Amino acid sequence: MTNEPIVEGMPQDADAALDLQDNESRLAAEVETLKGELEQLRAESLRERADLDNQRKRLAREIDIARKFANERLLSELLPLFDSMEAGLAAAAQADPLREGLELTLRQLHRIAESNGLVEVAPAAGDSFDPERHQAMSMVDVEGVPPGAVAQVFQKGYVLNERLLRPALVVVARHD
Repeated sequence: MTNEPIVEGMPQDADAALDLQDNESRLAAEVETLKGELEQLRAESLRERADLDNQRKRLAREIDIARKFANERLLSELLPLFDSMEAGLAAAAQADPLREGLELTLRQLHRIAESNGLVEVAPAAGDSFDPERHQAMSMVDVEGVPPGAVAQVFQKGYVLNERLLRPALVVVARHD
């Protein structure tokens, strides 16, 4: 016979075994709870990492757009200067030395503007009308120009990095 005392009809080893089993059950439940919390934290961490990555990409896009259009106001204000210089060239005599200086100055201004993303929109007579880049001022009957095509240009338009700054003002040939 063993020296184990009997407590409430069970040997003490049986109570210890039940306590051990209860502890194991509690520990297993706690491990499962901790695993769930760990998975939740991993998921939150991935979401936060994705949010930060999206925020970084959005900020990079915004910086790129700001860089592309930083000169928009200045270039917009130069458009009337281009118009005035071109009107002066149209009125100047061909062999005038001032004309040559004006042409040179205008070419330099255009080169600087183009290096900053400004592109001239100057359709020729007969080019098709583009409502995205042209503004029709009127319609006329014109021989030799297909209906719906540009018949005359009143004012050149300009595009800055694919964004329309000013549409070209045109006269469109009337449809038959």
